[in-house]
Amino acid sequence: MKLSDIITRESVIPDLKARDKAGVLRELAEVICSLEAFLDKDSLVKVLEEREKLGSTGIGDGVAIPHGKLNGITKPLLSFGRSKQGIDFDSMDAKPVHLFFLLVAPENSAGTHLKVLAKIAKMLKDSRFRKKLLDAKDRDEIYDIIIQSDEDL
Repeated sequence: MKLSDIITRESVIPDLKARDKAGVLRELAEVICSLEAFLDKDSLVKVLEEREKLGSTGIGDGVAIPHGKLNGITKPLLSFGRSKQGIDFDSMDAKPVHLFFLLVAPENSAGTHLKVLAKIAKMLKDSRFRKKLLDAKDRDEIYDIIIQSDEDL
C-alpha cells in the first residue's frame, strides 16, 4: 500500500499547536476526523490514549507513530504533524518528539496495519528524511517529501 493512498495534503500539520502528548493526539485525530466526517474524534482519541498506555509510540530520534484500530473505517488513515520546538511524548530515548505520524486502521486489518507501520518506521530511520521533514517550509513541501520517500522505497 502506498502512503499516497492514505494521506492527503490536508492531513499534514506543518506546525502543531499542541504542547503535550494529549494535545498532539487530539490535534492529529481532529485532522483525520475533519476529512472523514463520520468518525467521532473522542472515540478516536480514546483508542489512541489506550494504545499509549501500553507503551509510548515515541520511538526515538524525535519521532512518534501513534496508532490504533477503529471500527467503522474501511481503509487505513494517516495524518502527520510537526512540532519545531518538540514535545515530551515519553519517547524511548527520553528526547522531545518533533515528527508525528498518526495511523488509524480498520479493526480487522492486522496485516495492512503492520505493513504501513513498518513502512513509516523504515522511512523514519533515514536521518536525511527526518531532516528534510524538519526543514520543509510548508505543508505542500512536507507532503511531497513523504510521497517521494515512499516512492523511493
